[in-house]
Amino acid sequence: MDNISSILNRYWGYTSFRPLQKEIIESVLSGKDTLALLPTGGGKSICFQVPALAMDGMCIVVSPLIALMKDQVEALHKKNIPAAAIYTGMPFPQVKDILQMCVNEKLKFLYVSPERLETKLFLEYLPGMNVQLIAVDEAHCISQWGYDFRPSYLRIVQFRNELPGVPVLALTASATPLVQDDICKQLQFKNKQVFKGSFLRDNLSFSVFKVDSRINKIQQVLKNVSGSAIVYCKSRRMTQEVAQLLQLQNISANYYHAGLTNEERNKRQESWLKNETRVMVCTNAFGMGIDKPDVRIVIHHDVPDCLENYYQEAGRAGRDGKKSYAVLLYEERDLTELENLSAVRFPSIEEIKIVYQHLVNYLQLPSGSGEGQWFEFDLNDFVKTFHLNSYPAAYSLKALEQEGWIIYTEQVFLPAKVVFTVSKERLAEFEKEQPQLDPFVKGLLRCYGGIFDVESFISEKQLAAFMKTGVEQVRDALVQLHSMGIIKYTPQKEKPQIQFLQNRPATEDLYINPQNRLTRKKQFEKRVQAMIDYVKDETVCRSKTIGQYFGDEAIDDCGVCDVCLWKKGNEITANEFEQIRQFIFNNSAGEGFILKAALDKMGSKQREKVWKVVEHLIAEEKLALGADGRLKLKK
Repeated sequence: MDNISSILNRYWGYTSFRPLQKEIIESVLSGKDTLALLPTGGGKSICFQVPALAMDGMCIVVSPLIALMKDQVEALHKKNIPAAAIYTGMPFPQVKDILQMCVNEKLKFLYVSPERLETKLFLEYLPGMNVQLIAVDEAHCISQWGYDFRPSYLRIVQFRNELPGVPVLALTASATPLVQDDICKQLQFKNKQVFKGSFLRDNLSFSVFKVDSRINKIQQVLKNVSGSAIVYCKSRRMTQEVAQLLQLQNISANYYHAGLTNEERNKRQESWLKNETRVMVCTNAFGMGIDKPDVRIVIHHDVPDCLENYYQEAGRAGRDGKKSYAVLLYEERDLTELENLSAVRFPSIEEIKIVYQHLVNYLQLPSGSGEGQWFEFDLNDFVKTFHLNSYPAAYSLKALEQEGWIIYTEQVFLPAKVVFTVSKERLAEFEKEQPQLDPFVKGLLRCYGGIFDVESFISEKQLAAFMKTGVEQVRDALVQLHSMGIIKYTPQKEKPQIQFLQNRPATEDLYINPQNRLTRKKQFEKRVQAMIDYVKDETVCRSKTIGQYFGDEAIDDCGVCDVCLWKKGNEITANEFEQIRQFIFNNSAGEGFILKAALDKMGSKQREKVWKVVEHLIAEEKLALGADGRLKLKK
């Protein structure tokens, strides 16, 4: 077994570990099930990558996001570490090749989405793999009481039963104490170790501003702080509006959301990563897995519904350790909307069943069928077709997902699929009849072995490159071949998709667990209230509030948030205290004086100092504040 410090230095160039990394790695290497709670930017990936490199076998990494998997695999390749990822939409032969590489011990890391763990093909190859570690990234997704529950994560425990004795490392940046306990329970941790990093980011200044004009405040912040920035908005429409308003002020900005094509999203992301675009205005579809350490500002145009989301998104600023800013903007109505949100987010079971019935009608899915199938799904068209309110409809679909009936995703990319539907003899005749399409037929057969017998995923782009022609020409040819009955061609899909995880039951047989639903609703309301408290409380350090929410009781005042800076500006020296005390005593004799009238004549900082002295003297029972607002000396 190689020395972990030498592995860290050889592959990452670091001479020392970050806080808790070494302890987590040693726990994993000793064979213990381990939960690592490290804040955003705390170096979670090193905690499973280093021990896996120190072991003889391989590590399976379970991750919920394709983009995250791709980024990590690419980063490992740059270090000459053999790694691969398997996810929905990959060509069958490619999946098979990767699994064979695992059996042949050619890979050190295999990244998989949780849905892949129970596929027949994966389980066939698993006994031949020398798996020494299972890493579960974004482990909070396994808890039904967390903010981002994904039922597919519950399959991980069945998977780990296939590998008895192999330790599990669960990693998350955002889990409350309740969720931390649930992660350990759901993953059936036995000989466990739990490590919790500090939530204090001392280079990151958190601020909350109540504003009349959000765009004016955003412009002011961007003017005062130079460097790369992210602005989070809660709606797609708003991302476009804010980006356009910033462009009018000659600020380099673009917008990003799940409704853009895969190609357009990648193009905009790349431009921002290269600092060609300064500001990315986006929904929360942007950010996961993006490694850009020099983000100086993260602004929230709207208030998120929980501190987990807020901390994770704000934490994308300042990962290089340099001074950075997280700014949250709000109006009073935002807090009122948050208070009423659970009624919107949790439609009744009757409403869910109505939406379910409309869904199966919309997809024309017969009862008793559908398991494993993907369907293109346009939510706007769906609600228009059945005259539904879009919010209850969307959250009913979310409820069906939480109950394990469906997967609904806005960011799925399914490549094109092709299979030949004629005999080889008929194909030979066709090529003579239609010589203009012959090159495309030959191109398909040469690029994709087995495509004649098995439906296979293809890439029109790769086919075009092989044939030295344009992508549109390839697509046109495939459509012609399909219409002539030579192939079955399913174009690539980038639109939102719904997948049925089980065969469709009749609506009256659809079971939604009422107790789980009620518990989730109560937990949601607690998370919302914690977010509201964070916004409204101007007395407690922002970092301290966040840390305590996640169970970090030892956290000290950060000294750099808006609350801490305000406190610093309002500290009273002994000399100031005595001068103010004398002023109050002189004016409180006899009939006393109206405190508000005196305070109105002072600047804001001086007012705060006077209030502090008044509060102290009242507590000491040397002053009394009457119902008429008059301050008098107590006798």
